[in-house]
Amino acid sequence: QLQLVESGGGLVQPGGSLRLSCAASGSKISMYAMRWYRQAPGKEREWVALITSGGIKSYADSVKGRFTISRDTAKNTVYLQMNSLKPEDTAVYYCKGSQGAYDYWGQGTQVTVSA
Repeated sequence: QLQLVESGGGLVQPGGSLRLSCAASGSKISMYAMRWYRQAPGKEREWVALITSGGIKSYADSVKGRFTISRDTAKNTVYLQMNSLKPEDTAVYYCKGSQGAYDYWGQGTQVTVSA
């Protein structure tokens, strides 16, 4: 079973950068499709980025060109590099590992973009 712990959130000014980490244990992330999601106050959770078990990446249109998903299999960690942050990126960010019918979620990390 996969356990996930996100970190790296915080307060950043518009135009700034943050790197989120999703540390996995219990299984190897290379066996899972790993995704980042976010949920802003009063809104539904939305998908942000994906890296497949084969390493293929994709992004939501709202973050394309600004966010980059990556993984370090030696550290068993997935990252989300976020650049050119905007106030509308403010949300709790979650990572999720998927394998077949099974999904595993982390507890989330808060990102606040504000001057």
